[in-house]
Amino acid sequence: MKNSVVHKKSLFYAGVAQTDITPVKGTIIGVDFFSHYARFIHDHLFSKSLVFKQEQTLYALVMVDICIMPSDLLNLVKNKITDKTGIKMEHITLACTHTHGAGNVAGLLGGAVDINYRNLLPDLIVKSVVDALEKMKPAKIASGKASLSGYQLCRRYLMTDGFEANNPVTQKLDKIKTNPFGAENQIISSAAPVDPEVGFLAVKSLDDEWISILGNYNSHYAGDWDVDTITADFYGTFAKYLKKNFGVGDDFVPIMSYGTGADVNTWDFQKPNKFPNVEFAKTEMMGKDLASVIYEQIDSLVWDDSPELKIEYNEVELSIRKPNQEQLQLAENILAKNKFDALEIDEHGIAMVYAREQILLNEYPNKHVAALQAVKIGDQIIGALGGEIFTETGLWLKKQLQGKNYFTICLANTYDGYVPPAHEIDKGGYETWRARSSFLEVNAESKIKNALLKIVENIL
Repeated sequence: MKNSVVHKKSLFYAGVAQTDITPVKGTIIGVDFFSHYARFIHDHLFSKSLVFKQEQTLYALVMVDICIMPSDLLNLVKNKITDKTGIKMEHITLACTHTHGAGNVAGLLGGAVDINYRNLLPDLIVKSVVDALEKMKPAKIASGKASLSGYQLCRRYLMTDGFEANNPVTQKLDKIKTNPFGAENQIISSAAPVDPEVGFLAVKSLDDEWISILGNYNSHYAGDWDVDTITADFYGTFAKYLKKNFGVGDDFVPIMSYGTGADVNTWDFQKPNKFPNVEFAKTEMMGKDLASVIYEQIDSLVWDDSPELKIEYNEVELSIRKPNQEQLQLAENILAKNKFDALEIDEHGIAMVYAREQILLNEYPNKHVAALQAVKIGDQIIGALGGEIFTETGLWLKKQLQGKNYFTICLANTYDGYVPPAHEIDKGGYETWRARSSFLEVNAESKIKNALLKIVENIL
């Protein structure tokens, strides 16, 4: 492969490593409406760390095959990384891939935390950073974009007149139905567009040995496997196929990150036979195609052996959406009249889960601190946010940064839950239902995206 290289002065270093974090069988996995227990291990999970250094600036991006990590756990891990390596907490991006086939360390909705796994995880994550630092070498980077369609649909649907989309929190009808299982014949259309862009950052040593590729895709997991299975989902198959494409060994660590796909998944309710009805068929196809569209761009990349490395970090304090006294009393009445035994994912079971959520959310403080981070590595700009961010927000950020290589990594540094735009909260749908998984004030999305844009502009 013959690639052009931009030569500058200051030496730039990069290193990568991964640590196996696969839980044992029997571990509680999720997040879901109810707990599941691992009976099978389909593929291994990893904490993957990509570190960069330029002069006195040191930065670590750590991607963990986990669904969700709560803010207190993220802070604990980042403190441990800082204590062990000296990397400033503000210079660490610690994020989740959002695979649902991982150990549950968050305990949201009707799920439970696996305490043993939560206690084991921090030191395993720290080890991946330490190992990556030990492997640092003079390096170069290139920024690229690709596109992959066919796997994404907005999972929030407009339904025909007469369809009742019940909201278990407001006890009213929503205007939107998320994942309308069993009501496929009442779908009008998806409610919003998707973003098929695949942003990526490629990293090589100066002697042309591959170090890593960091990709970003705007969708939830593939999820074509049983709920009692440990798997990294398409984040894992992406890495497998990219390594195969390059014909390299384990020193090359591909990383896929979760982008602005909070309202997007891979289930086509109107074309149920779109993918083979075999476990992991879609996961394999999705990972393979993501690897392929990136691989096809490699020959056109422009490499930079002295990229500018800049990091900006900020925090924004936001109010928490809590139940009022009437709503709280209603939730307590529901719990008093019904037991949690043998609940299913039906209207009654979901009502019980969300009644419990109101009581637990009421115990939260009135304010939440959300982390905002912007990273510049050569021509690549990365925004990091702690929420599950809607496609609309991601596209808005890209529009403001038109002409730049930009993508957003979600579920990073703090856990902010779903962050719907205000008008989407008005429409309802699962992502907006008030709970510990969707708890920020109505205007949080506007405040977060504008605050992020400001720190991004500071590093341009």
